Amino acid sequence: MTETVYITSSNTAVFRCPHCQRTKNVDVSTFGELKQPLRFKVKCPCGQTTVSIIEKRRRYRKETNLAGTYVHYVNGQPKGKGPVRIKDLSTTGMKLLISASESFAVGDLLKVSFQLDDPPRSLIQKKVVIRNVSPPLIGTEFAPTETIDKALGFYLRS
Repeated sequence: MTETVYITSSNTAVFRCPHCQRTKNVDVSTFGELKQPLRFKVKCPCGQTTVSIIEKRRRYRKETNLAGTYVHYVNGQPKGKGPVRIKDLSTTGMKLLISASESFAVGDLLKVSFQLDDPPRSLIQKKVVIRNVSPPLIGTEFAPTETIDKALGFYLRS
């Protein structure tokens, strides 16, 4: 069994045994800047061994494969648009798969529209700022003017 552990704002990771639910807080500030997730085998006093992965992200990201569309804005003007795949979602942003040949730059604005795969098929429309580009993947953060919709909040908890 594998468990993903996220680092809290106080630089600790909380390991939880999936068998007995016992927890252990570990100070991870001595690990330095994590370049990639770290993998550990953790043995609980109850005898259960679990593989835990420490993830540097501060927020849970839900893996998805949702179809949508985007409009690309540069200096406030629409530059391009097309299909997009939302590969993951969090309360602070999303990872997008865009196979278009246009060039995207850190700081550009996208308006992304898609439907969740929840029962009401909730429509989500968000303005996001590009934070990193590794074609065909684009990491984004919600624009400062955006808020979390109830539908998106419930979706991320399910």
